[in-house]
Amino acid sequence: MKVAVGMSGGVDSSVAALLLKRAGHDVVGVTMKLWKEGRYRGGDRDACFGPGEADDIAAAAAVADRIGIPHHVIDCSDAYEREIVSYYREARRAGTTPNPCVVCNAKMKFGLLPDSAAASGIAFDRFATGHYARVEERGERMALLRAKDVRKDQSYFLYRLSQEQLRRQMFPLGDIDKNEVRRIASEAGLAAADRPDSQDFYSGDTNELVGLPDREGNVVTTDGKTVAKHNGFWHFTIGQRRGLGLPGGAPPYYVVAINACKNEVVVGSKDEVVKTEFRVMGIRWVSAAPTAEAFECAVKIRSTGEPLGGATLEPDDAGGGICRIPSGVSGVAPGQSAVFYSDDAVLCGGTIIG
Repeated sequence: MKVAVGMSGGVDSSVAALLLKRAGHDVVGVTMKLWKEGRYRGGDRDACFGPGEADDIAAAAAVADRIGIPHHVIDCSDAYEREIVSYYREARRAGTTPNPCVVCNAKMKFGLLPDSAAASGIAFDRFATGHYARVEERGERMALLRAKDVRKDQSYFLYRLSQEQLRRQMFPLGDIDKNEVRRIASEAGLAAADRPDSQDFYSGDTNELVGLPDREGNVVTTDGKTVAKHNGFWHFTIGQRRGLGLPGGAPPYYVVAINACKNEVVVGSKDEVVKTEFRVMGIRWVSAAPTAEAFECAVKIRSTGEPLGGATLEPDDAGGGICRIPSGVSGVAPGQSAVFYSDDAVLCGGTIIG
């Protein structure tokens, strides 16, 4: 089978390509070029988007050469600016918390990259990445499943993949522990074996991407009392505790709301940041077929941690729904993703709107 592997230069995608080659597949590596010099300053942190990309591309090419597969670089920088950076900028300017990795996976890594590879004449039957997740056919649908190594599971970031994308997808690391992945890389002499995982979306100051000058506003409590000043609502996110500029001795406050129109950040107690229900829009149905009936599930509202059980999702006629979780969950931030699970399967997911 001919398999194209999205290679970032990191250990996970490197081992994914290696395992597929060892399994006898005809493997080719493809890497996205996202950075354009002079557009942004960036920084020196390891991130998906930044001036250090040239080193990542070189690392991916070196791995491909080491394991004996061809390697191609595909320039996706204009589309990345249009689809991901602009999305991030607009969300922050609206006072919501964007989730660029979720959008990038669906539109870029599993969309534009393989599509552009095919359009450029690279022949392949399946597409693979080093993500920690699993996919399998269940009845008429392709199911997206959590990885065996739940500590590294990345299914939360993949809920927007279409059935077509899942049908062509392979996750060679879905059944492998991360420690085993590094061992395989080390024994194979891959330079990526010791490379740290990329944790950030952008290597520089994300306020550069927002592109707004600082503007003084108020930090207010839920009863309207001004307790501090800030230099722009876009510097904050729901659930944030540190960096609120509160005077010494003030009680612990958390960001509970952001009012972009008033340039106002609303803070409250720990209890006030807990919600027992919230709304989502734009539900993407994954392992489960679309339904209008309410159902029990577990839910994740951020990528880390285990899904919280005891939740119910009640879909509505507008393609969204209400999630109810009697035990409560803190830090429900509009703009972030809520992903709904049943055991190891991603049922569906959507964007939180409040």
